[in-house]
Amino acid sequence: MEPAEQVEQALDKMNIEYQIVHHAVAHTTEEADHFIEGIEGVRTKTMFLTNKKKKECYLLVMDDAKRLDFRQFEELTGAKRPKMAHDDMLKGKLGLEPGIVSIFGLLNNTEHDVKVYFDSDILSEARMSFHPNINTSTIFVASDDVLKFVKNLGYEYHILNLAEDSEY
Repeated sequence: MEPAEQVEQALDKMNIEYQIVHHAVAHTTEEADHFIEGIEGVRTKTMFLTNKKKKECYLLVMDDAKRLDFRQFEELTGAKRPKMAHDDMLKGKLGLEPGIVSIFGLLNNTEHDVKVYFDSDILSEARMSFHPNINTSTIFVASDDVLKFVKNLGYEYHILNLAEDSEY
């Protein structure tokens, strides 16, 4: 089964409405924006992070226009020296490749050991957009339904108030 089909099937099973746009390969958000121009929904940045000892994993969803201040993330979550996780950890935990990280990678987290965080600003948006575990589609889901999806998979999520002027 194709990754996007797995995502659609999970959303259908949870009675979550979505809009999906199939398009050519998009390696960057700028490329993806070209294919989804004019469609309502905030563009997300989903980051897969780990701590210094690589014992914990974190999935952070925030507005694509925002930059993450790792020190602030550490202060808000208690994560010790957070950093971007290596590609092999991303593949092992979420079954994803760099550039297509999304909340839907949780479908592949068999160990159920990823901590999920949302920036509070993004939750005020009506809809969010993600790659559905593949970079040849973009999917739009109501923000409340994204939270429903996470809860239905059995994850708790935490809301962070990330500063607007953070630096990456």
